[in-house]
Amino acid sequence: MTLPKNPSPDVGKLAKELRSGHRAALARAITLIESRRADHQAAARDLVQALLPDTGKAVRVGITGSPGVGKSTTIDALGMFLIDRGHKVAVLAVDPSSARTGGSILGDKTRMARLANSDAAFVRPSPSSGTLGGVAAKTREAMLLCEAAGFDVVLVETVGIGQSETAVSDMTDSFLALMLPGAGDELQGIKKGLVELADMIAINKADGDNVKRANLAAAEYRSALHILSPRSEHWHPPVVTYSALTGTGMDTLWQKILDHRTAMNASGEFAARRREQQVKWMWSMLEQWMMARLRSDAAIRAKVSKTEIDVADGRITPAVAAEQIAEWLR
Repeated sequence: MTLPKNPSPDVGKLAKELRSGHRAALARAITLIESRRADHQAAARDLVQALLPDTGKAVRVGITGSPGVGKSTTIDALGMFLIDRGHKVAVLAVDPSSARTGGSILGDKTRMARLANSDAAFVRPSPSSGTLGGVAAKTREAMLLCEAAGFDVVLVETVGIGQSETAVSDMTDSFLALMLPGAGDELQGIKKGLVELADMIAINKADGDNVKRANLAAAEYRSALHILSPRSEHWHPPVVTYSALTGTGMDTLWQKILDHRTAMNASGEFAARRREQQVKWMWSMLEQWMMARLRSDAAIRAKVSKTEIDVADGRITPAVAAEQIAEWLR
């Protein structure tokens, strides 16, 4: 009898190693939850369920911004600032994937050189592979695994394009939007949906000749925020300036994250947001399961292909077709 390649792991042993903070075990566990093999997915569900009591204590921060704003450099600087103060930092960075091949650039370990070489940090790039929201499908589970392994700060970097921000804000406690100074009319750079989701706006590259422009941009963003509805009635998003290159302003940036957490805890919104995120996660997993079933079941796939033709040719309405497909999934 030939044993299968990459047999399913011993979940109990893996959980024990991960709780002990073994980095190799954490890497293997994340690879397991990203696997598409049915037996690996079943093992991953058991693993996350077993580790659930060991999760939930970390500070979860989502970080987004347009390409070129300096997300990776910021995370490297912030991560080292936190490590110097005794924290253990996990970074889940989602790279843009090729729409044709599903491949990934996976360059974060070179862009976060100091963190990647620190024993108190864990950097895990994952391809988004076309996942809605620009966040790897298993980022939520990876976050829980990092928490169970003893990391008390988890930073989630999104690709910063499309509607990826919504997905990140739905899995983190504080959502940080990075901006650049001196890029033309600052107000034109505001994406209303993004700013309404953000718990803080941080303007990078406030160093050298850029300091004056950064302060001017900050004033304009503050004025703009006054006419937009804040995400919470108990928190008005601050605007801070900093330099990822020199490290200036990192202390203020982190303190504002902690202030936000304190305010949300005092109002009861922190616990409410976490509960809401869990429910959204459930529905997201259900949608993924349904789509996976449609793709993997050959008989259903054949029926769906025929139904698509019927809809395209106008023989049946999309509503009737959707009802038929739902019946086949029962």
